[in-house]
Parts: sequence; C-alpha cells; structure tokens
Amino acid sequence: MRIIGNFLWFVLGGLLMGLAWWTVGVLAFISIIGIPWAKACFVMGQFSFFPFGHEAINRADLNLRKDVGTGGLGFIGNVIWFFVAGIWLAIGHTISAICLFLSIIGIPFSIQQLKLAGIALAPIGKTIVSKDVAAAVRADNAAAYIADRRRH
Repeated sequence: MRIIGNFLWFVLGGLLMGLAWWTVGVLAFISIIGIPWAKACFVMGQFSFFPFGHEAINRADLNLRKDVGTGGLGFIGNVIWFFVAGIWLAIGHTISAICLFLSIIGIPFSIQQLKLAGIALAPIGKTIVSKDVAAAVRADNAAAYIADRRRH
C-alpha cells in the first residue's frame, strides 16, 4: 500500500515539490554559506518525493543529545531559513494541499502536504526515519519521561 501511495503522491505533487526543495538546495549550495541549509533541502526533498512510510523527527529526540542543528545555532539557522526560503516552500506545499483537497480524493495527500509545509518552515535539526523508528523513539522518550517524573 505504501508503494501505491508513494507513486500516486509522486504524480500528484510530490515531484513538483521535491524538485522545489532540490532547487533551493542547489541555490543554497552554490552560495557556499548556505551549505548547511542545502543538506537539509536535499534530505527534505527526498522526503517530499516519497513521504509515505517515513516521518520527520527531531534529531535530538533520536540521538538523545543536542548537536549543532538542534541547539541554539539550529534555532538561528531556522530563523534565517524561514525568511529566505522556508516561507516560500511552505506556501508551495499549502497551495498543493488546497488543490489536492478540492479534488476530494486527494484529501489524504493534502494532509501530507500540510505536514510538509510545517517542516518547510523550520527543517534544520530534523531527520527522516521510518514510521517504525519514529514510533519507537516516541515510546522510549515517553518511558524515560515517565521514569524521570516518578523519581521526583
């Protein structure tokens, strides 16, 4: 089912938005100072091509530690990203979502476009993992949170 969903997604807007992410990534890479953003663009572009069966999660949740992209520098990077490219990619995903929603049959795809629009606003510090890994990370983090609360 995931293969069929990804194929339909690719045809109904995934190709266009994935190419938009990769175009922004190439422009960021060419600018040299945008290389950290370019890497995020290529990862999110791949996710935009075939999102079903995968999920974007915070790297700090996955690795159980902060890194350059998930700390203060990541926040600053996301603020810069928002104004330079994030808002435009989010608008593209939102327009795609509206078009898909109007077709009625495309409503599940429009929901995915809106998720991608949210990611487009602040992609630094995120990584793409399978849905199973994302669920395991959430379960482990919830268990650790509960254990910590019970100690205090």
